[in-house]
Amino acid sequence: MATTEGQLDGKDGGGEPQIGWRHTFQQVKGDPTARFGLYVIAIATSIAVFSAVDANLSRATMGVYPDYTIGEWLPVLENPERMPPPTEMEPYQPPVFAEGGSWANPLGTDQAGRDYLSRIIYGARVSMAVGFFATFLGLTGGVLIGAVAGYYGGRIDDVLMRFVEIIYSIPALVLVIVFTVFVSGGNPDVIYAVLGVGIATIPVFSRIIRSRVLSVREMDYIEAARAAGVKDRNIIRRHVIPNSFAPVLVYATLQIGFAILIVAGLSFLGYGAQPPTPDWGQMLNHAHGQMHVNPWMSIWPGVAILITIMGFNLFGDGLQDALDPRIDN
Repeated sequence: MATTEGQLDGKDGGGEPQIGWRHTFQQVKGDPTARFGLYVIAIATSIAVFSAVDANLSRATMGVYPDYTIGEWLPVLENPERMPPPTEMEPYQPPVFAEGGSWANPLGTDQAGRDYLSRIIYGARVSMAVGFFATFLGLTGGVLIGAVAGYYGGRIDDVLMRFVEIIYSIPALVLVIVFTVFVSGGNPDVIYAVLGVGIATIPVFSRIIRSRVLSVREMDYIEAARAAGVKDRNIIRRHVIPNSFAPVLVYATLQIGFAILIVAGLSFLGYGAQPPTPDWGQMLNHAHGQMHVNPWMSIWPGVAILITIMGFNLFGDGLQDALDPRIDN
């Protein structure tokens, strides 16, 4: 098997070679900040999975249990979408540590009297899902375009990269808003926002992997594969992309946090998740008019967005250090 540029010898010529995902994971675990980021991602993902399952419980159990049953079984959670009856509605109730707060609603209630803690927890479902799916779309499209452009070069490279540069020249938020409004026909939804963010991130992924492919395609093992008669598509899939993927993976980790932020901004502007679906950006939209009277309504979703993005950024920085061969690990 040909030796790729990602393989490194063990120290002093002995021991296990320092290669592979196991070694990379060990390096990330040894970095306290990256480990903290990984814990944040694991907790946020677990909360998102729980809320996604509970929000679709009726479908998952063939109608045996209604949606949000698990949440209502827990003492501190409620159905985040159900509007309380007018006689029971207590809007803008403060958090438990403030005067007038109670443990029935530890983080208070929103403008409709819905429990804020429940909406924060179930809002993780939308934010994490759009972060992962939007990044996956951008990563897939960008890697394919960049790998083909870098490998073949010439006219194919010119056509593909000019197309990428046209998209790249448009500000991401403007592109996503225009795409969402145009495709949705005036009925925006978070699905269109995910597609828009995915398209907006294709150029960066394309440029990153193309720059790596331009050097990888000249390696001896690529020449050997060509000489052996291996088809171009197999060379790109088995050799070029895997050996160009490290910087793309690092950027993808950071991009998840960016996607969460930009979709939260879209929801704040009314182009993302629509009521009554709980979403952190939408909660900030409803809270901005209450910042002087009820500042806690802006604090909780803002802190949730901040911590989640910080987790991905810290993990991405640690992953970059672990994958960078110039850094002595």
